[in-house]
Amino acid sequence: MDKGLKKYRVLIVEDERRIARFLQMELEHEGMNTAIEDNGRRAYERIVQENYDLVLLDVMLPDMDGFTICRKVRELSQVPIIMLTAKDDIDDKVQGLDIGADDYITKPFATPELLARMRVVLRRQESQREAKGAQEEILSVKNLTMYPARHEVQVDGAPVELTKKEYDLLEYLLRNKRNVLTRDQILSNVWDYDYMGDTNVVDVYIRYLRQKLDDRFQEKYIHTMRGVGYVIKD
Repeated sequence: MDKGLKKYRVLIVEDERRIARFLQMELEHEGMNTAIEDNGRRAYERIVQENYDLVLLDVMLPDMDGFTICRKVRELSQVPIIMLTAKDDIDDKVQGLDIGADDYITKPFATPELLARMRVVLRRQESQREAKGAQEEILSVKNLTMYPARHEVQVDGAPVELTKKEYDLLEYLLRNKRNVLTRDQILSNVWDYDYMGDTNVVDVYIRYLRQKLDDRFQEKYIHTMRGVGYVIKD
C-alpha cells in the first residue's frame, strides 16, 4: 500500500464499467476513498459540488466530454485533474493541458505509472496550497472573512455557501470596500463588459447575498445608496 496516497478522495470519471471498476479496486487497495461517475454532465456537477482531492477524467463521455468538463471546472476550482485518453494523439494531450488538466495518461497504462503521476500532481497541489497559506490574502468586513485563494467565505468562523456569481460579486464589493459602486460598474466587472442583460440582474444578486449574509447573520453588510448603487461599509 502506498502510504502517500491513502488519505485522498478520488473521483473516477469513466463510462467503461470494466475500466472504472478496475481503477476503483486498484486505488482502494492503496487505501484511497473513491467514487465512480459514468456520465459527463453528472460528473461535472459532482466535481464542483463535492469535495475531491483528485479527478481521473476520461475524454470520451456521454452528455459532456472530458475536455468540456475540465474547462468548465477550471472556471470554479483548481482540483487536480488527470485526463485519461485512449488516443495517443499529441493534439489531445496539448488540448487537455492547455485547458487546465494537470497531467494525462494514455490507455492502456500500468497501475504503478498512474500512481506515480497521482503522487506528483497531489504533491504539487499541496506545495501550492502551503505556499498560498504562507502569504494568504484575506478580505474582511466586520465579522465576515473571505479567503480568495481557498474560495471560502466565513462569518464568525461559520462557512457561507455561495454560487460562483454570488462569490464574485461579494469579492468585488469587498475589494472596493467603502467605495460606492454603480450597477454599471458592478455589471462590467462581475458579469464582464460583453454582458448584454438588464442591470436589474445586479439587484437580484444583491438580494441573494443579503439573504445569505445580512438576513442569516443579522448584520448589515451591503448598503444601498439610492440613485447610485451599492457599498460595503465597516
